Amino acid sequence: MRVKPGFDPYAAAGVALAQVVLSQGAAYGQQAFREPLDSLGYGLLLVGPAALAVRRKFPLISAAVALLATYAYTWLGYPLGPVYLAPVVVLFSLVLGGRRLAAWCLAGVTWAVFLAYGYLGNPRPVGIFHDLAITAFILLVMVMAELAAIVRERRAQQQRAAEEETRRQASEERLTMARELHDVLAHNISLIHVQASTALHLIDDNHDQARTALATIKSASKEVLGEMRSVLDVLREGAPRHPTAGLDRLDELTERSGLDVTLERAGPDGTPGSAASRPLPPQVERAAYRIVQESLTNAARHAPGSRVRVRLEYGPRELAVQVTDTGATTPAVLSGQGSGNGIAGMRERASALGGTLSAGPSGTGFQVSARLPLPKETP
Repeated sequence: MRVKPGFDPYAAAGVALAQVVLSQGAAYGQQAFREPLDSLGYGLLLVGPAALAVRRKFPLISAAVALLATYAYTWLGYPLGPVYLAPVVVLFSLVLGGRRLAAWCLAGVTWAVFLAYGYLGNPRPVGIFHDLAITAFILLVMVMAELAAIVRERRAQQQRAAEEETRRQASEERLTMARELHDVLAHNISLIHVQASTALHLIDDNHDQARTALATIKSASKEVLGEMRSVLDVLREGAPRHPTAGLDRLDELTERSGLDVTLERAGPDGTPGSAASRPLPPQVERAAYRIVQESLTNAARHAPGSRVRVRLEYGPRELAVQVTDTGATTPAVLSGQGSGNGIAGMRERASALGGTLSAGPSGTGFQVSARLPLPKETP
C-alpha cells in the first residue's frame, strides 16, 4: 500500500499497539491506587499515536495533541507508564526535525504539568525523589534526542562531503581526459598534417620519401585511434586506471615525429643510463611522456627540419625533462595553426605534480625544461 507523503501510519500503529497492550499490564499492577481503564482511557491512549501519523506534515500540532492527551490521561488517574511512549516519540521527532526550541519548550511545559500533578492531582503524597525522577526522565529523553540529532547531522555532513569529493574527482578526471585527448590529437594530427604536406610535395619527384611519409601517416592515424580508445576506456567501469603513455614508449614516439631526434637518458649521478634506477610513479611517467610529446608537436609545427635533443635525468628527488630544438630549416607548414594552449597545458601537468616547467628561446631554437618531483625512495 502506497502511503501519502507526510503521513506515517506504521509508526502510529506500532505505538498505539504498544501503549494499549502494555497499559493493560500496568493497570493490573496499579489497580490498587489507579483508576481502571475504560473507554475514555483507551481513547486517550489512542489519541497520541494517532497524532504521530501526521507528525511529519504537522509537527507542532501533532506534538501538542499527543502531549495534551497524555496530560489528560495522567490527571484522570489512569495507569501510568506506557502512555509516555507517544510524547517521547514526538519530542524526538521535533529535535531530529530541527525544531529544537519548540521541543525544549514543550519538554519544559510537560515537566511543569507533571510536577503540578504530583502535588495537586495525585492522591498519594510525593517528595523530592518524585520531582528528581521526573526531571531526570525528561532531561534524559531530551539529551538522547539531541545526541541522535548530532549523529544524524554528522552523517549528513559526511555524506555531503563524500558527494562533493566524488564530484571533485569526477571533474578532475574529466579534465585529465580532456588534456589526454588534446595531447593525443594535437601530436598525431600535427604529424599527419606535416607528413601529408611532405608526401604531396614529393609524390612526383621522390616516390620513396613520399611512400615513407604515407607510411608515417598510416602509423600515426593508427596510433591516435589506439590512444583515444585507451583514454576513453578509462571511463568504463572496470577499465584499467593506469595511463597507457609511459617513458618506455619514447623511442617509438621520437621515431614517428618526423624529426631528427636524439634521445638521452642520464642516471642519478649524471652519467648516461638507459633507465631510471627505480620505477617511477605512473602519473610522473605520463606527465613526462606528454611533455615530450607536446614539445615534439611544437617542434614539428614551428621548426620543421630542426634537430631535437630529448634528455631525461633521473635524480634521487626529481625527474628532469629537457627538449631542445635547433630551429626551423624549412618553412613551417603549421606555424599559424593550433590552440596556443600547448605550453600552458604542459605547465599545468608539471604544477599538478608539484613541479615546474619553463619554455623559451634557446639560441636559434626553442627549449622546454621540466622538473617533476619524485617520492622518497623507500629502503
